[in-house]
Amino acid sequence: MKRRIIGLITAVALAAVGTGALVAYVRSAEDRALAGEELVGVLVVAERIEAGAAATSLEDRVVVEEVPAKVRVDGAVLDLAELTGLVAAVELLPGEQLTADRFVEPSRLVNEGLGVPDGMLEVTLSLEPERALGGRLVPGQHVAVVASFDPFDISGTIVVDGVPPDLPLPEGAAALTEAVDPDDLPTRTPNTSHIILGPVLVTNVQIDEGFEAPLDDDDEDGDTPVAPTGNLLVTLAIDAPSVERVVFAAEHGMVWLAHQPDGATLDGTRVQDRGTVYLLTEDVTP
Repeated sequence: MKRRIIGLITAVALAAVGTGALVAYVRSAEDRALAGEELVGVLVVAERIEAGAAATSLEDRVVVEEVPAKVRVDGAVLDLAELTGLVAAVELLPGEQLTADRFVEPSRLVNEGLGVPDGMLEVTLSLEPERALGGRLVPGQHVAVVASFDPFDISGTIVVDGVPPDLPLPEGAAALTEAVDPDDLPTRTPNTSHIILGPVLVTNVQIDEGFEAPLDDDDEDGDTPVAPTGNLLVTLAIDAPSVERVVFAAEHGMVWLAHQPDGATLDGTRVQDRGTVYLLTEDVTP
């Protein structure tokens, strides 16, 4: 037994010595390989960067690394200030060096647009600037789609609190039973608003000839834009059922887009009407 224990200890010791020697050899090989090499700094993507992201907003998503000059990519960037005013032209993945040719003027991205993800359809909406982030949308951003409707005539349709059964119900809505007299049912829905989709990829943004965002002459720096005019044509990539919902909302109601960056959720949303906006629901105690 004692011999077995001694043999086991010896084997472990030899393994540790071998591992240490291997690590030392690898480090030595790396040092020899880099001997005489000039090291240069580059910015490397640490977190996924979506197309359309402003270069100056990427401080927390890139890191500085030193690499041999011979492996530095042409056009590699060391300071984000070099990319001021530009946006990512394509999606950038962790591990790749940041290069100037991957960034473009926002107007170029708007004109060229993005490809359509597999399995998705594209649908285009004509929206006033106030319903499309003041005209600041660019391809690659993700948005939540909000639909608002004026009252609908629902005579002869079974409804719950004025909302047809195939639509989301306001929180606290009381369910109707078969005992309810159909003559007592409301004949029109209330005005409603609700986020119906998100996140949705914006694949293209087109600006008509009347769209303008001039600078405010009264601003001492001359860089504060006033409200733009004219419509935008915003193209979204969504699945087939969602296309039907968006088209119906655009045809019979109003559509608004809300920017939905990474990490933003739609938790807590519900169908809104006058009662919910003013908190006039059954479950609210005065």
